[in-house]
Amino acid sequence: MPSLSTSQRELLLAELGSLRRFCRSLSGSTADADDLLQITVERILEKGMPADADAVKWAYRVCKNAWIDELRSREVRQRYPQQMAWDSDEAPSAEESAGQERALEALTAAVAKLPQEQRLALTLVAVEGKSYAEAADILEVPVGTIMSRIARARAQLLKYRETPEWD
Repeated sequence: MPSLSTSQRELLLAELGSLRRFCRSLSGSTADADDLLQITVERILEKGMPADADAVKWAYRVCKNAWIDELRSREVRQRYPQQMAWDSDEAPSAEESAGQERALEALTAAVAKLPQEQRLALTLVAVEGKSYAEAADILEVPVGTIMSRIARARAQLLKYRETPEWD
């Protein structure tokens, strides 16, 4: 059975929180995100990774590929993504942030409408704080492609913000 080096294992463990947020941004659902994270970690532990691989980049690639596999499976089964569900520990009280919750829901819906390529690039850079070069390496595309995808995603989000559904 393949194994990870100690440094790869430590890097992977340190990245789990960010990787979980990435899973959530892909799936739009806490339950699906947790499943995707589990699948990602299982694949890495089961199949290992090259000794010279960057554990963080490798984990994001495995996660992205696992999500693509899931989308293909859903398409075959003709299932649709679940509506985003709040964890009880994440749900703000209605009195404190009803307006913020509506805005977050509108943003989440807008991001979900983006093409997958734009959503992945935007999530890696804007949410996870990866550099354009890191995002390009994770998604295995040129840096210019990342920059273009993010620019188109931001432009589309700005257009959506001007629609009545946003309010």
